[in-house]
Amino acid sequence: MTDPEARAEKLSRELDSAFRNRADLYRLFLDELTAELGAERAEAVMIRTIEQRGREVAAVAFADFGPNDARAIGEAFLAVSPDGGHMYPTDVERNATHIAFRVKRCPLKDAWVEAGVGEEKLATLCRIAGAFDRGLFEATGVRFDNVTWTPGHGSGCCHIALTNRDAG
Repeated sequence: MTDPEARAEKLSRELDSAFRNRADLYRLFLDELTAELGAERAEAVMIRTIEQRGREVAAVAFADFGPNDARAIGEAFLAVSPDGGHMYPTDVERNATHIAFRVKRCPLKDAWVEAGVGEEKLATLCRIAGAFDRGLFEATGVRFDNVTWTPGHGSGCCHIALTNRDAG
């Protein structure tokens, strides 16, 4: 049997793009790891692995941006959002040093809801998905206010605010 952390790492390697729909992969690996490690440890392993993968992806995807390019990084993320731009961003605020946006629906979460994932597991999967975004934005060198995912349709599943390091 393979080491659970090695399996989680294999999953992270399959995430070859920051903007790929990862719903089935997250669910499959969470199920496997939960059976082997128990729910709490499985979630911790997944979150640690997925955050690291987010940082690695950002290092490549945003290599041309500097720590004062919060707005450009946010615009790039919005332009190529998960699953080919169907992320439905709303309430976008932009200025020279800051971009903030809320995502009310995204295909990643919708796939789990449509598959009938229970509320408790959905919340766990949302925490794992949020970990990827945290890793992604931490690696850009810009400050981010918040990355939170909440289960259920239409509840504002993700809010991200990016600010230049030198701003305020």
